[in-house]
Amino acid sequence: MNNINTSRFLRFPLRRYNAVLAAALLLITFSSCKKALLEEPKSLSVGTFYNTAAEVEAAANAIYLPYHGGSNNYAEYFMLLESFSDYCVGRNTYITTYSGLSATNINRAGGTWTMFYLSIRNANLVIANAPNGKNISQADIDKFVGEAKFMRAFNYFQLVKNWGGVPLHIETNITVTDVKRSTAAEVYELIISDLLNAEKNLPDMAAVSGRPSKWSAKTLLTDVYLQTGNFAGARDKAGEVISSKKYSLVPISTTDDFQKIYGPDVITTPEEVFYMKYTRQTGLGNYYVMFVNHPANKFHGAGGFFILYTLSTTSYFKNWDNNDKRKGLWYEINLGLGPNTMQNKKFIDPLGPSSTGAGNDHPWYRYADVLMMYAEATSRLGGPTPAAMEALNQVHRRAYGYSPLVPAPIDFNMADYNASNFLDLVIKEYGYEFQIEGKRWTQLVRTGKAPAVILAEKGQTIIQKHYLWPIPVSELNFNKALDPIKDQNPGY
Repeated sequence: MNNINTSRFLRFPLRRYNAVLAAALLLITFSSCKKALLEEPKSLSVGTFYNTAAEVEAAANAIYLPYHGGSNNYAEYFMLLESFSDYCVGRNTYITTYSGLSATNINRAGGTWTMFYLSIRNANLVIANAPNGKNISQADIDKFVGEAKFMRAFNYFQLVKNWGGVPLHIETNITVTDVKRSTAAEVYELIISDLLNAEKNLPDMAAVSGRPSKWSAKTLLTDVYLQTGNFAGARDKAGEVISSKKYSLVPISTTDDFQKIYGPDVITTPEEVFYMKYTRQTGLGNYYVMFVNHPANKFHGAGGFFILYTLSTTSYFKNWDNNDKRKGLWYEINLGLGPNTMQNKKFIDPLGPSSTGAGNDHPWYRYADVLMMYAEATSRLGGPTPAAMEALNQVHRRAYGYSPLVPAPIDFNMADYNASNFLDLVIKEYGYEFQIEGKRWTQLVRTGKAPAVILAEKGQTIIQKHYLWPIPVSELNFNKALDPIKDQNPGY
């Protein structure tokens, strides 16, 4: 999948067809890499394809296809991020030394680079062509362009966090092969511009679960502002989502109740802000679920690769209150890797028909993210406030089986915290709440806590080159605007 030729993909003419057929054709031809960033206008039936709302919607559907179709790139992305976390250990080639990516993982990272840019390419086509439609309303044009800009920002956000500055392929240079590497600041400028547009033009409620709304845009903006140090902006955007009262935490009573949030049969919940949606069907399911389960536990109908695990001897686990029902998601299992080995049952599908058939959606952003980002951003502006403490306590209460909105005996108290130790508390709670969701590593890096936390938990020192992934050789060979030496990330 990673070493692929995209010339066939580029030359395949996009004609007038419905969303289902569009998905099928794109999946069939999804055997591509670098040249997928090019799109020759002469090979596109632009004049007939982008004329109606249904046709533009079909084109917008294609933005999500690189994340689907049984592609391993989506799963590899989360595997890399989780194997870098303080609480997870990666088995076999996912073992992390924090000295930079191994050759195998460089190839895996290259596959995710391709995935993000394919999605960007498809977003650019909508942004460029939808405004020219002859039988589509301006409101629909704005909505679909807003969606495409949200997804373009979403993809560039993943790229800039892991690679730093990258080439900016946008709607005005679709046919340009050679695009220079932009700075990280320039990438963030585009991301923020796109999200402000999306925030303005996306609907208050997405018509279909899995598509973004204006609140999805505000939430992604919150994350981007946290990443760039705009804590006031992050606080305000998260505050707008909270004040909207559009979302709420799903209450739980037992550890098994977490399947009401993450289970394969869940369609949507009041907690869902933006998820990547999957279905229990071969080629349309969540491949990542295979990596976090073992055949012996019967938590995946197709078995499992049992790549990610933790140890009950870690301080992460030992210092965790046993009454916290999130802790019960970890369970002991004999993987042949020695005693104290544990795996996580957050993402399970006992009826999954194949490795690519698990029905679990992946939660990129749920309401717990909004609450905890609000708590962090607010405290970074001078220490915790009652509102920040309440946001964190809502997530904490739910974890113990209490009603999120009612004060509980396990609440954290304002008097015990200042700006420094409250940030440490938020980071600890991040680790518990978002276990194996692919968020821990970038959060540790963003807050500057990664060196100390990884050294304390795993006894390893992070080499500087490990913080950024290498620009793929295929990109350096294809894009002549890049210097293979000067534009490569340090150490690779």
